[in-house]
Amino acid sequence: MGYKRAEGVKAQLRHARVKLKHLVEAAGALRGLSVNRAQAYLADVLARRRCVPFRRFKGGVGRCRQAKQFRTVQGRWPMKAARCLRGLLRSALANAEHLGRDPDELKVGLVQANAAPIVTRNTFRAHGRINPYRTHPSHIQLVLTSLV
Repeated sequence: MGYKRAEGVKAQLRHARVKLKHLVEAAGALRGLSVNRAQAYLADVLARRRCVPFRRFKGGVGRCRQAKQFRTVQGRWPMKAARCLRGLLRSALANAEHLGRDPDELKVGLVQANAAPIVTRNTFRAHGRINPYRTHPSHIQLVLTSLV
Protein backbone atom coordinates (compact mmCIF):
# COMPACT_ATOMS: atom_id res chain seq x y z
CA MET A 1 0.00 0.00 0.00
CA GLY A 2 2.93 2.37 0.46
CA TYR A 3 2.29 3.32 4.08
CA LYS A 4 2.72 1.72 7.47
CA ARG A 5 -0.45 1.10 9.39
CA ALA A 6 0.76 2.80 12.58
CA GLU A 7 1.95 6.04 11.00
CA GLY A 8 -0.93 6.83 8.64
CA VAL A 9 -3.75 9.24 9.45
CA LYS A 10 -6.98 8.01 7.88
CA ALA A 11 -10.27 9.47 6.78
CA GLN A 12 -12.98 7.79 4.77
CA LEU A 13 -16.30 8.63 3.18
CA ARG A 14 -18.75 5.87 2.42
CA HIS A 15 -21.73 5.77 0.06
CA ALA A 16 -20.86 9.15 -1.49
CA ARG A 17 -23.08 10.03 -4.43
CA VAL A 18 -20.18 10.99 -6.66
CA LYS A 19 -19.10 9.44 -9.95
CA LEU A 20 -16.43 6.82 -9.42
CA LYS A 21 -14.56 7.70 -12.60
CA HIS A 22 -14.24 11.35 -11.57
CA LEU A 23 -13.01 10.32 -8.13
CA VAL A 24 -10.40 7.97 -9.58
CA GLU A 25 -8.97 10.68 -11.83
CA ALA A 26 -9.00 13.35 -9.10
CA ALA A 27 -7.39 10.93 -6.63
CA GLY A 28 -4.61 10.22 -9.10
CA ALA A 29 -3.85 13.93 -9.31
CA LEU A 30 -3.71 14.27 -5.49
CA ARG A 31 -1.57 11.24 -4.73
CA GLY A 32 1.89 12.17 -3.42
CA LEU A 33 1.21 15.89 -2.90
CA SER A 34 1.87 17.59 0.41
CA VAL A 35 -1.25 18.56 2.34
CA ASN A 36 -0.87 22.27 1.62
CA ARG A 37 -0.34 21.68 -2.11
CA ALA A 38 -3.30 19.29 -2.22
CA GLN A 39 -5.59 21.86 -0.59
CA ALA A 40 -4.41 24.57 -2.99
CA TYR A 41 -4.87 22.24 -5.97
CA LEU A 42 -8.45 21.37 -4.99
CA ALA A 43 -9.24 25.05 -4.48
CA ASP A 44 -7.87 25.76 -7.97
CA VAL A 45 -9.96 22.96 -9.47
CA LEU A 46 -13.09 24.37 -7.86
CA ALA A 47 -12.21 27.81 -9.25
CA ARG A 48 -11.40 26.28 -12.69
CA ARG A 49 -7.84 27.58 -12.58
CA ARG A 50 -6.35 24.07 -12.87
CA CYS A 51 -7.89 20.94 -14.34
CA VAL A 52 -7.90 17.30 -13.32
CA PRO A 53 -6.11 15.26 -16.00
CA PHE A 54 -8.17 12.38 -17.32
CA ARG A 55 -5.82 9.53 -18.17
CA ARG A 56 -7.79 6.33 -17.69
CA PHE A 57 -11.44 7.22 -18.20
CA LYS A 58 -10.88 9.62 -21.07
CA GLY A 59 -13.35 8.51 -23.71
CA GLY A 60 -15.30 11.54 -24.91
CA VAL A 61 -13.40 13.94 -22.67
CA GLY A 62 -12.50 17.17 -24.44
CA ARG A 63 -9.10 18.72 -24.67
CA CYS A 64 -7.97 21.25 -22.12
CA ARG A 65 -4.98 23.57 -22.25
CA GLN A 66 -4.52 23.31 -18.48
CA ALA A 67 -3.77 19.59 -18.84
CA LYS A 68 -0.38 20.36 -20.43
CA GLN A 69 1.28 20.62 -17.02
CA PHE A 70 0.38 16.96 -16.45
CA ARG A 71 1.79 15.95 -19.88
CA THR A 72 -1.61 15.03 -21.26
CA VAL A 73 -4.23 16.86 -23.29
CA GLN A 74 -7.54 15.76 -21.80
CA GLY A 75 -8.89 17.21 -18.59
CA ARG A 76 -12.01 18.32 -16.77
CA TRP A 77 -13.09 20.07 -13.59
CA PRO A 78 -15.08 17.49 -11.56
CA MET A 79 -16.62 19.82 -8.98
CA LYS A 80 -18.49 17.25 -6.92
CA ALA A 81 -15.46 14.97 -6.66
CA ALA A 82 -13.22 17.91 -5.74
CA ARG A 83 -15.62 19.03 -3.00
CA CYS A 84 -15.74 15.48 -1.57
CA LEU A 85 -11.96 15.15 -1.59
CA ARG A 86 -11.54 18.60 -0.03
CA GLY A 87 -13.88 17.64 2.82
CA LEU A 88 -12.11 14.32 3.26
CA LEU A 89 -8.74 16.10 3.40
CA ARG A 90 -10.08 18.46 6.07
CA SER A 91 -11.32 15.47 8.06
CA ALA A 92 -7.94 13.76 7.82
CA LEU A 93 -6.22 16.97 8.96
CA ALA A 94 -8.55 17.18 11.96
CA ASN A 95 -7.69 13.56 12.78
CA ALA A 96 -3.98 14.39 12.50
CA GLU A 97 -4.30 17.35 14.86
CA HIS A 98 -6.24 15.18 17.29
CA LEU A 99 -3.39 12.67 17.23
CA GLY A 100 -0.82 15.44 17.76
CA ARG A 101 0.74 15.29 14.29
CA ASP A 102 2.05 18.40 12.52
CA PRO A 103 -0.04 19.00 9.35
CA ASP A 104 2.91 20.61 7.55
CA GLU A 105 4.85 17.34 7.71
CA LEU A 106 2.14 15.23 6.05
CA LYS A 107 1.52 14.22 2.45
CA VAL A 108 -1.27 12.38 0.69
CA GLY A 109 -0.03 8.81 0.78
CA LEU A 110 -3.04 6.85 -0.36
CA VAL A 111 -6.24 7.94 -2.01
CA GLN A 112 -8.50 5.28 -3.37
CA ALA A 113 -12.04 5.23 -4.63
CA ASN A 114 -14.09 2.05 -4.83
CA ALA A 115 -17.59 1.29 -5.99
CA ALA A 116 -20.25 1.10 -3.28
CA PRO A 117 -23.33 -1.12 -3.53
CA ILE A 118 -25.78 0.02 -6.19
CA VAL A 119 -28.97 1.60 -4.89
CA THR A 120 -31.98 0.53 -6.94
CA ARG A 121 -35.30 2.35 -7.01
CA ASN A 122 -38.25 2.31 -9.38
CA THR A 123 -39.52 4.91 -11.79
CA PHE A 124 -43.05 4.59 -13.10
CA ARG A 125 -43.57 4.90 -16.86
CA ALA A 126 -46.50 5.19 -19.18
CA HIS A 127 -48.89 2.29 -19.80
CA GLY A 128 -48.25 0.72 -16.38
CA ARG A 129 -44.59 -0.09 -16.89
CA ILE A 130 -41.94 0.18 -14.19
CA ASN A 131 -38.25 0.70 -14.93
CA PRO A 132 -35.31 0.44 -12.53
CA TYR A 133 -33.69 3.68 -11.42
CA ARG A 134 -30.15 3.08 -10.15
CA THR A 135 -27.49 5.20 -8.50
CA HIS A 136 -23.85 4.16 -8.29
CA PRO A 137 -22.29 5.60 -5.11
CA SER A 138 -18.61 5.39 -4.19
CA HIS A 139 -16.42 4.75 -1.17
CA ILE A 140 -13.36 7.00 -0.73
CA GLN A 141 -10.40 6.41 1.56
CA LEU A 142 -7.59 8.89 2.22
CA VAL A 143 -4.41 8.22 4.21
CA LEU A 144 -1.92 10.95 5.11
CA THR A 145 1.67 9.85 5.71
CA SER A 146 4.83 11.68 6.75
CA LEU A 147 6.82 13.58 4.12
CA VAL A 148 10.04 11.74 4.90
